[in-house]
Amino acid sequence: MVKISLEYEGQLHCKTVHEPSGTVLFTDAPKDNQGLGESFSPTDLVATGLASCILTTMAIQARTLGIDIDGATASVTKEMTAAPPRKIARLAVTVNITKPVDEQNRIKLERAAHTCPVHRSLSPEVDAPIEITWHSASLLRTKISCKDRRGVA
Repeated sequence: MVKISLEYEGQLHCKTVHEPSGTVLFTDAPKDNQGLGESFSPTDLVATGLASCILTTMAIQARTLGIDIDGATASVTKEMTAAPPRKIARLAVTVNITKPVDEQNRIKLERAAHTCPVHRSLSPEVDAPIEITWHSASLLRTKISCKDRRGVA
């Protein structure tokens, strides 16, 4: 169990403290929702958590397989719903593995990406495709959406 403490500082800013490490993180409401956009918004943290979880889960699997994926990168694009209620509609993650990985291990790493805890915790209403680009040009890119993975049309 991990405890995270928060304090509302006014002006739609919160200070968060990760109790085990003492790391401090600040949030702000986004500009399109009455904030100044001076830091991550709470929904930005969800997007960040997803991409970070995917990379971390892939790295754990790579370590287990004895594969080096140091230098791998990810980006995530967050889209909010256009109509109320305001919520995350889509989190599209792109992962770039910069070192060669054979096809058998590539499949294991893809499975790890799609089974990370944050991806599994998202509502089926959130479209969360993961696109993985591999170092070798001979390997195709993989696109599987969260809805497809869960069998929801």
